[in-house]
Amino acid sequence: MTLTGRRLRTPRAAAVAGIAFALLLGTAYVLIRLSIPLDPGESQWLAENAGTLRMALGLIPFAGIAFLWFMGVVRDRIGDYEDRFFSTVFFGSGLLFLAMVFVSAAAAGSLLVAYAEFPDQIFDTGIYTFGRDLTNRVSSIYSMRMAAVFMLSLATIGTRTRTMPLWLNIATYFLALVLLFVINVNLWAFLVFPAWVLMISVYFLIVGGRAGVSGTSAGPGIAS
Repeated sequence: MTLTGRRLRTPRAAAVAGIAFALLLGTAYVLIRLSIPLDPGESQWLAENAGTLRMALGLIPFAGIAFLWFMGVVRDRIGDYEDRFFSTVFFGSGLLFLAMVFVSAAAAGSLLVAYAEFPDQIFDTGIYTFGRDLTNRVSSIYSMRMAAVFMLSLATIGTRTRTMPLWLNIATYFLALVLLFVINVNLWAFLVFPAWVLMISVYFLIVGGRAGVSGTSAGPGIAS
């Protein structure tokens, strides 16, 4: 494969993976949010919404595969021009985000199994309270913060290498701040991250084969 062919294909590969991730994780988040009530004392959802929740949890591993592909392709595209510090933050925060998504999904799935096996004891022993709180804390407090750091690092890389337009970098910084500070106020803010990945992916898809960004000559980065 020639270098030109590689440069044309790589952004589109990132775009396809990012769109797949955004749709899969966004759908999973919506199903989970609709399945689990906000009231921590409400427990009927374990019986009534178990099927919907299992469907949502089944989408998450495939979303994770797409996200790994998206992250790897973006890093490969930036290549030697990527700052080592921000490269480490970008890569580390992405992996931590994905790991925490998997942990929270596994905790939610284990809660369903515990209820199916011990429908009465799960509440008396505190397993329900522990499992629900673990799921909520890992998914909202920790994974979303790592998603915000992932966004901030990519926006900073895009700014330093001039590979993303100013409006996209500003939007990324703003949405990252939403995840950092608003996620505890409104749990629907979960959807900010897959929506942002979708926006970035569509941008990659549009500019993937172009010579440059915002009228500049082709640089070494993502969108050349």
